Amino acid sequence: MATPPLKLRNIGPKSAAWLRQVGLRTEEELRAIGALEAFMRVKRAGFKPSLNLLYALEGALMDCHWQDVPSERRSELLVAADAAIALLPPPRGRPAASPVTTTHAVREEDAAPAFNLFDEPDGRD
Repeated sequence: MATPPLKLRNIGPKSAAWLRQVGLRTEEELRAIGALEAFMRVKRAGFKPSLNLLYALEGALMDCHWQDVPSERRSELLVAADAAIALLPPPRGRPAASPVTTTHAVREEDAAPAFNLFDEPDGRD
């Protein structure tokens, strides 16, 4: 028999699908590991959850809207998530992110002609 979808407050279809894909199918399984570990499992699986997922999971476990999770608890979760994320290995096949710069090459024939301060604009010498 198919497992019914995880139906908890704050958990939409996309979040529920991510949780299923990391092996969390029931409220009991989610409660057993907690919001932070569930968030980290989703992140380690290669998905790109925002911190809103972490707060939504905590809100689901507290049976409140994710924005009603006390700011003290949200700060604790944020510190713990940052520490856990720092321990993750860099993604395989891609280098660690570096600053992005944009360089524009201009061909000489496309460049605007240089303006000489001593040239007369009307062509008179």
